Amino acid sequence: MAFEEHHPGSEAPLSSPEAELYHDRSTGLAIFGVMTIGLGCLSGLFVPLAIFGQAMSASVTHEPTDFTLILPALCIYGVLAVALIWLGIGSVLARRWARALLLIFSWSWLALGVVEIVAMSYILPKTLANLPANGTDNQPALTGAAIDGVLVGMFVVLGVVFVIMPGAWTFFYSSRHVKATCDARSPGATWTDACPLPVLAICLWGMFSVPMMVVMPIVGHGVAPFFGIFLTGWTGTLFYFFLAALWITAVWLMYRLDVRGWWLLLIALGIGMVSMLITLSQHNMLEMYRLMHYPEAQIEQIQKSGLLEGNSLMWMSAIWFVPFLGYLWFIKRYFRSEG
Repeated sequence: MAFEEHHPGSEAPLSSPEAELYHDRSTGLAIFGVMTIGLGCLSGLFVPLAIFGQAMSASVTHEPTDFTLILPALCIYGVLAVALIWLGIGSVLARRWARALLLIFSWSWLALGVVEIVAMSYILPKTLANLPANGTDNQPALTGAAIDGVLVGMFVVLGVVFVIMPGAWTFFYSSRHVKATCDARSPGATWTDACPLPVLAICLWGMFSVPMMVVMPIVGHGVAPFFGIFLTGWTGTLFYFFLAALWITAVWLMYRLDVRGWWLLLIALGIGMVSMLITLSQHNMLEMYRLMHYPEAQIEQIQKSGLLEGNSLMWMSAIWFVPFLGYLWFIKRYFRSEG
């Protein structure tokens, strides 16, 4: 697998025959770099759109505008915009670090896209099936044919955005010619060479999740599920800060290929999943949303969608957790036994 290509110190010297026999891909790097910059600009546009959407939602429901509810989305779109523009520039300049990070980004985009499509295949039909019961005189319910058309259209869009596009990025940046071009144009070692790309990927995702943990006390008023109860206030806030510190420690150790970081992350994820399942088995998630001060109109819309009925949330959690656990097991071979 191309994503598994890199081992520190394993590259052939640039003067070797293997390194010299390649086709220069500088033009392709520039084209994909410009397209990556375009993706970054598009991500940046979602920041004002999210703010506008929250304001419009508040005006429709006659609830106070609470921008803290969209703070995680603003952080994600903002960080993604800056990162993609930075990576796009690096690709145009044929930098080794940019090519490595864009390969990680494209593989992650593709993997998350596949999981997203699987999840949407369950969520979308269930949500649209509830629309006929929610029709009004001013806004008639969708017919069965219209719902089928919406589903087809949505899955076409999902296929393009989450399969075709990341597939193109992955195919390009995994090429040995692209790698050799970047090695020749940027021969010096970089921080992305410190560990294999599969390990670097999980380190980057771990660091990306840390800001989310830090803002959760602001967004959710310190509410956190914990083995059948909901932590609130300062207790929940300290819990999120503890998780952030744990994640930073695990990521740093894994970046250094210390197996203790791998075990720390595996145990933390396992305990967290058990805690979530126990909580979901004893509580309705609408309780958590109310503790987080979600607007009642928004809670009613979630309830009408039927997504939280029965054990559906448990299954959705498993859809995300099981592949991640498998990936974590896959990268175990890269780690040293001692720090």
